[in-house]
Formats: sequence, C-alpha cells, structure tokens
Amino acid sequence: MIRGVGVPSIEATRAKIEEAKSSHTLPVPQGWKILIAMPVLEEKTTGGGIILPNQTKNAEEVAANIGYVVSMGPDCYTDMNRYASGPWCKVGDWIIMRSYSGSRFTIGGHEFRLINEDTVEAVIEDPSGFTRA
Repeated sequence: MIRGVGVPSIEATRAKIEEAKSSHTLPVPQGWKILIAMPVLEEKTTGGGIILPNQTKNAEEVAANIGYVVSMGPDCYTDMNRYASGPWCKVGDWIIMRSYSGSRFTIGGHEFRLINEDTVEAVIEDPSGFTRA
C-alpha cells in the first residue's frame, strides 16, 4: 500500500451524494440496516502528490472502512438491552466500519453500502485525516 492512499475528500463525497439523491431514488434501508455513502478518494497521494492509477483507487475503495451515514432503517438501535447508551451514530455522521462490510452497489457511478447497525466501530468528525492501515 502506498502511504497516503485512500484519503477521503469530504466536499467531493457530499457532492456525489447530492448528485445521486437528485438523479436517482436512493434505497430506503429496512430493519437495522444503515445506508452508507462511500467516500470519494483524493486523486493523488498525500505525501508526494503521485497521481493514483485507477486500479489502485478501486482497490482502496473496495477495502475502505470510512463512510458517511445517509439514512437508517426504522429498527436501528432500538434494542435498549443491546444499545443501553443509545445509538452509535446518526444520519450525517462519518463513521469507521469494518473493511469489506455490507452489501455494495453503485448509483450514478458512486458506491453505497448497506451495513448492519453493529458494524459501526466509531464516529469521526473529519475523515480527511484518515487512511486505511
């Protein structure tokens, strides 16, 4: 893995989400599923500014473990025995989740995933400093 590969672009990700919302109907998560938008990755490495080949970008996108919460199913975090301290995330949060998790699909050329509620590992404020290790 090249150092600095897989750095999410917040602005580009939000633009892709809005584009997908305006031109397509986004799926509505059911049960305890969460709809995640996968981040748009920077075109260059952070250290040396090397332009990344598509194959490298695609591999990083598949393995990505950071996502943006677009919507949540009606049963997310309703089990008070399991989630006594409350929901682990909310719509609009950037999260860290398990790599390769969820059902992957694209809408308008942008990747989304449906993940289980317990796949969320952490909430982060700014994903731009994070890369997959």
